[in-house]
Amino acid sequence: MRRAQLFIVLLICVMAPRAVQAQIVDSTVCDILANPQSFDGKIVRIKSVAFAGFEEFALKGEGCNQTVNAIWLAYPEGTKGKAGPAAFLRLQLAKNHPAAVVNVARSPVTLDKNKDFKDFDNFLSVPAKTSDLCLGCMKFTVGATLVGRLDGAKETGLIRDSGGKVIGLSGFGHLNRYSARLVLQSVSDISPQEIEYSKGKLAASDDSTSANRSFTPGVPTADQVKRGVDAFGAPGEDNGVSVGFGGANELSKDDSVNSNANSPDGLLFHSIFDSDRLKGPALQIAMAHIGTHIADARSQSIGVSNLFFFGAEFRAWQTSVLSAAGAKVKSLTLPGGYTIYSQAWSNPDFGKNADGAISGFLTNWVTITIPLKP
Repeated sequence: MRRAQLFIVLLICVMAPRAVQAQIVDSTVCDILANPQSFDGKIVRIKSVAFAGFEEFALKGEGCNQTVNAIWLAYPEGTKGKAGPAAFLRLQLAKNHPAAVVNVARSPVTLDKNKDFKDFDNFLSVPAKTSDLCLGCMKFTVGATLVGRLDGAKETGLIRDSGGKVIGLSGFGHLNRYSARLVLQSVSDISPQEIEYSKGKLAASDDSTSANRSFTPGVPTADQVKRGVDAFGAPGEDNGVSVGFGGANELSKDDSVNSNANSPDGLLFHSIFDSDRLKGPALQIAMAHIGTHIADARSQSIGVSNLFFFGAEFRAWQTSVLSAAGAKVKSLTLPGGYTIYSQAWSNPDFGKNADGAISGFLTNWVTITIPLKP
């Protein structure tokens, strides 16, 4: 009898890893983005390229034909990894917001912090050495096989009715604009690729820059920088905006749609800045940029408050250009080598060069495309 029991125990020990392995779903970034809700809660394995930047920490898709062709990447809480976005803004509905909210219970993920993970995290956290101010510029992207829990959503960002009233919130990552998020469980087969930083890089010929410019929010106004800074509120003011300094690569302790805190308009904005990567004028520019997102989301103007992702980012980068000029930096470059501001540009070329570089950056690096309609 004891031998039979021992045999059963040994059989369970042998078969258990295979059972766990069978639960992993092999997929691609594009297949997941085509229907992220169908993968929600599943453990998936993806071969992709991971990249970190100013507001980016994601897995890149190629030719997915989605508004955002990337899956947000997150480490489990308590990982203490080094890689991640230099700046980050997460939205939440406050306790006093009237929208009916259903928070999803998600199973915890334990990360295998083996050598592959440590190398993966290290490569993605090596800063690029550039002669000018480069916001969130890292030296490498990393190709890898990644396994983790996939969180999927049908809609992203603040959900509004026809009158502009916020009636819900969904999505993951920066600005809650990603329809899918991978909470990392393990990583293997890493292959770092050094990023090329060429001065003055603009949009490539296939970026449809002229078409992209037709969707931009127009000429920036002189008060955009002040408006962005003012969005954080006066010292001691409780306006629903929180500011943290550190990494933004982990799941939040309060990873839910709504919070137990209140806000004047029922919206909460959690901003985080990596103080090790953003110093001096870089932090000043980053805060004006993130502040523009906050001010736009709280705007009462239809066309500003409900900007689609490309337009929202374009407008914030316009503010960054104005902030860079005010800080008297010589030039401002973004991940991928896109220079969006230079003192050397002549006035006639300034707008064209800035718009082209912002467009190329958003299209090629952040992998945002323009939807058929906002």
